[in-house]
Amino acid sequence: MYIHVTLIPYIKAAGELKTKPSQHSVRALREIGIQPDILLCRTERPIGEANRHKIAMFCNVANEMVFEAADADDIYRIPLMYAEQGIDQAIVKRLGLARSEARIDEWKGLMDRVDAIKDKIRIGVVGKYIDLQDAYKSIYEALRHGAIANNVQLQIARIDSEDLTPENVEESLQGLDGILIPGGFGTRGIEGKVLAAQYAREKNIPYFGICLGMQVALIEFARNVCGLERANSREFDQDTPHPVVDLLATQKTISSMGGTMRLGAYTCRLDEKSCTAPYYRQTQISERHRHRYEVNNKYRDLFKEHGLMLAGTTLDAKLVEMIEIPGHPWYVGCQFHPEFKSRPLKAHPLFVGFIEASKKQAAETKSAKPARA
Repeated sequence: MYIHVTLIPYIKAAGELKTKPSQHSVRALREIGIQPDILLCRTERPIGEANRHKIAMFCNVANEMVFEAADADDIYRIPLMYAEQGIDQAIVKRLGLARSEARIDEWKGLMDRVDAIKDKIRIGVVGKYIDLQDAYKSIYEALRHGAIANNVQLQIARIDSEDLTPENVEESLQGLDGILIPGGFGTRGIEGKVLAAQYAREKNIPYFGICLGMQVALIEFARNVCGLERANSREFDQDTPHPVVDLLATQKTISSMGGTMRLGAYTCRLDEKSCTAPYYRQTQISERHRHRYEVNNKYRDLFKEHGLMLAGTTLDAKLVEMIEIPGHPWYVGCQFHPEFKSRPLKAHPLFVGFIEASKKQAAETKSAKPARA
């Protein structure tokens, strides 16, 4: 079965929708032996029955197989919009499947909750690809999942880490209810991320560091809490006297860059006293990885002496997977990528916990503001 997504552009000057581009694209498909069974028409205006009939006739598709994929105010509303038009039943009929009606009550419930949300929180995402809308897309969506689970509206402040300096960090980050630093590679903007991690730690702002975000938190902690001057990752400074993040000894002999990466799912054992274990409801978890550098085990005891909790490790305890600062509202770093496993109806536990802490931060900030006369 072929479903062809096709654009029906609206020409403002003419005041009408144009179906010619879809006719041409279907013709091109038919030239290579593909006849669409369903046309899914992307449009910013309702296509109407006249255009629907015209599209069906000139594209050799049944009238009831032409569906409208209109712009939506929320991406999670789209499945409901398709269901209302009966696209699921059309697919079932075309494939000859014996199926009952789609069970979408949970999805309807999700959108009902979204529509009823009133409280807002503001999360700062500190990165170097802030101008690219889709660069941290999985992060933004996972944050949204956590926000929905906590019944709050999410406002994201995109902060370019290259612009952060000791002089402007207070002004740039004040007013945030939580700070997240996502994964990444390369040296650009690293010192700005270190400043953001320091600000979150010192100001008791909920902090969530993912992959590189965890490594940045370690670098900051090593410098400003453990007193290790010029502590860094070997990725950013080959000559650092304190490589608190480094390649493993077994990685250093591999010349192929891809060969040095830890990819895919790995099992992690959580400290049962960690603040994150209750959100997982278990102490043995599996998470997806995509990174190269690891926490340098030579510094593990020093970190612990200064109050850092190594909240999660690999099953053999050889690699650090998660860190926390006990007593902080939420200061968590993870070497893996939890955003890969988050879903709208099942937010990832770490995003639920981070947003919960940020929501509490917002409430405390609001209550602390003096009432207007």
